[in-house]
Formats: sequence, structure tokens, C-alpha cells
Amino acid sequence: MNPRIGVAGMTHLGLVTGTAIAAAGFEIVCYDADAGLAARLKIGDLPVVEPGLPAAIRDNGARQIFTADISALKACDVVIVAPDVPTDAQARSDLSGVRALALQVFAELAPEAILVVLCQVPPGFTRALGLPDARTFYQVETLVFGEALARARNPERFIVGAADPDASLPAAYARLLEAFGCPVLKMRYESAELAKIAINFCLVASVSVANTLGELAEKIGADWHEIVPALRLDKRIGPHAYLMPGLGIAGGNLERDLETVAGLAAAKGSDAGIVAAWRANSRRRRDWAFERLPPDLRTRGTVGILGLSYKENTASTRNAPSLALVARLGAGRVRVHDPAADPACVAGATVCADPYAVADGAEALVVMTPWPVYRTLDPSALAARMLGRQLIDPYGAIDAKAAAAAGFIHHRLGRS
Repeated sequence: MNPRIGVAGMTHLGLVTGTAIAAAGFEIVCYDADAGLAARLKIGDLPVVEPGLPAAIRDNGARQIFTADISALKACDVVIVAPDVPTDAQARSDLSGVRALALQVFAELAPEAILVVLCQVPPGFTRALGLPDARTFYQVETLVFGEALARARNPERFIVGAADPDASLPAAYARLLEAFGCPVLKMRYESAELAKIAINFCLVASVSVANTLGELAEKIGADWHEIVPALRLDKRIGPHAYLMPGLGIAGGNLERDLETVAGLAAAKGSDAGIVAAWRANSRRRRDWAFERLPPDLRTRGTVGILGLSYKENTASTRNAPSLALVARLGAGRVRVHDPAADPACVAGATVCADPYAVADGAEALVVMTPWPVYRTLDPSALAARMLGRQLIDPYGAIDAKAAAAAGFIHHRLGRS
């Protein structure tokens, strides 16, 4: 018989985690102290945008229950603490909420039950909770907005931090992890906490390489997108390497890890100069779309912006390049559309329900988020509604040949 699992904290991470575990056949208690949120979740009113999540919760049925009663966790063999950890404007984590929740939950557990911290926390956090070693674990989360449920249901591996990584995992926790059929890597608490940061650092490094060489490609007449296949065929880099140029680091999680390492390095006397270089590269590329505008359009005229979220398939606009662009242009002269993001984030802009309406009277059109719906737009229909022909399309959402046929001057990252 499967153990009963609890998940505490129904933000994006906790909700996706609980849903994936229930989909694997476990009975699960999804707890949040916010009674209003628990009531919304019971009727399928989700606070996040994530592909496949509403259908998965419906399919889970009675296996997945939502409650604001913390005592319901007493019946669980393993409870995963998984609220999103907020950050401030400097990307510093506020750990007070997850710390308080972990201690509250542990106080409710049955005598043999296991507590697992799943949130993104700095090295040293789990040990500093002061809870019994044999019943406290840290697990690396792999939340990627827009891909979160798929990754949670089909994990590449589990990274587990323990006080004694050589000891066997408690039976209930081991049964849960084994159900997903992937490798389980055990290590000490601090190693697991740092492993999450290491993964994100490798991603930032890849993005910085693509941004640096993509910008050079734009200036020397090369095409970075022609180079990428050659890199993917190199075994030292690999077919799944993150090689697409972007508009700077956004979303909050990567920025959080850069800040964490910079702070730890300063405190411990370690070198983290590369962090400053990555941050500088990110800031430089964030302005790419604005700098592609002809000088006269930077101060006058209407600009249409397709996409506000920092990436497709999420409503999050945390550190989104689109908001930086709106700030530089002035909200009063932009028309915007996004399938999911809250338009309140661009107060003063003209919000359009239809992506084609963004083009009305615009002298330039900027695709800031490559939502799938934008890939289906007809460039000729867009051009017919515009006054100008500037199409700034960082990620190549609009077909380049079709855009040229419609008379657009088409700008893309990494291409001159």
C-alpha cells in the first residue's frame, strides 16, 4: 500500500508537486493556511497558469484533496513543504515564511512521519531548522514555468539532502521517490542545496555564452542560429544545451541564485567575480528590443507589444524585459496583448484582447514573448493594420520569409 503524502503551501511549486504525486497513484493532502485559496482549489479555480494542470487535477479526483486544516497532515507519512519563496527587488530571498511553515508542519506530524523541504533555499537552511536528522530531508525542486507539470511527472532525477547521506532513506519516502522510476542522488544537506544553485549557474552560463556570441553575430554578419546545430552535435555540449540568446535573466529564480552566491562568496572570502559579469551581460541584453527601434521611434509614435510575461506558458512578469521596454517607451504610447499576464502590470497602456488589434496604427511591432498563438499570426494581416514596417522579434516567433514578403524589416536576436 502506498504511503499517504502531504504537501504544504499551495503556490506554484506546491500545487504542481501535489498534482504530480497524486497522478502517480498516491493519496495526497494539499494544505494551505489560506482558507479562501483552499476553497478556490476545491472548485478548480487555480491561482497559476500551467499547461495541463487543470486537467490533471480533475483526473486525480478524490486522490487529491485541498484543505486549510493543518491537522489533516497528521494522517500523512511524508509531508513536503513547498511554498514559493518570495524575493525582493535585489533578488534576496525572504525565508521567514518557509521556515515558519516547516516548523508548524513538523509540530503536527505523526511520530514517524517525514518532513521534506522542497523550496529553493540557500545552503545551510535545512540543517539550521534544528529538526531531528532522521526525519528531515531536503529535495531539489525542478520547477520551470510552462513545463512544470511535465517535469514533475517525469523527473530526470531526484537530488536528496540528508544529515547522513550514507543511511537508507525512510521506507515511506523511498517508496514515493521510487514510484517515478528515476535515479535518486543522496548527499549532505548543504551539497543538495548548492546543487540546485549549480544547475541554475550552468543555465546562466549557457545563456551568457549565447547572448555574447549572438550579439557578435549581429555585428559581423553571421547568423547564430546557423551555428547552434554544430554546438548541439558536440558531445561536450550536447543536444539539449541551452543555446538560444535571450533578453536577459528574468523570472526571479536565477537572479535569486546569483544573489545567494554573491552574498556567500563575500561572507566566506570566495571568488564570485563571474556573477558580476553575468549580471552585466543580462542588463545589456535586456535593452536589445529598445535599441532595435529606429532612433525617432524611441521617443514618438505608437509601438505594439505582443507578450508581457517573462516567458511563454506562464502569467509571471517577474523582471520581465517587456516591462523594462514599456518603462522606456512610456505606457501611454504602447498597445499590448498577452494571453495570460495581468494587464495591470502596464498601467496606462492600451490593452488589446486580440493580438491583431495591437498592430492598429503602430509604427513598430515587438514580439516580447514567443507565445504559440503569436507563431500563427499572418504577417500580411498585421502589416495591413500598421503605419510602419518595423518588426522586432527577438525569438523568431514570426516566420522570417513571410515577414519579408509582407514588407517588414525583421529583427531577430543573433542575426544581423
